[in-house]
Amino acid sequence: MHKTSPHRNQRLADQIQRDLAELIPRELRSSSLGLITLQSIELSPDLAHAKVFFTVLGAEPEHALKVLQEKAGYLHSLLFKRLHIHTVPTLHFHYDSSVEHGIEMSRLIDQALESDQSGESK
Repeated sequence: MHKTSPHRNQRLADQIQRDLAELIPRELRSSSLGLITLQSIELSPDLAHAKVFFTVLGAEPEHALKVLQEKAGYLHSLLFKRLHIHTVPTLHFHYDSSVEHGIEMSRLIDQALESDQSGESK
């Protein structure tokens, strides 16, 4: 059984991320989509599937996810024309809420520090 090297997988994931970052705003022009940022790409070991993690500003994540899922086949065909490999992975989009979670945690920490400082000043 043929196995791909982890370095090749990472290079391919990076290339797919760069290409999709260019293709999505150009090909899926819609003000309702907001600004989509690709966070990372995880490839399956056999390179058949790619999990595409994204965040979005200025739009509802559910709407952006729905549009990306609907256009996954189209984006796949555009990638196929760009990448010179035998098998282009099937794209599976996932909303990455870790950035939102980090912002919320930072806000809570700031709030706790403010309340701690105001408690000390009394």
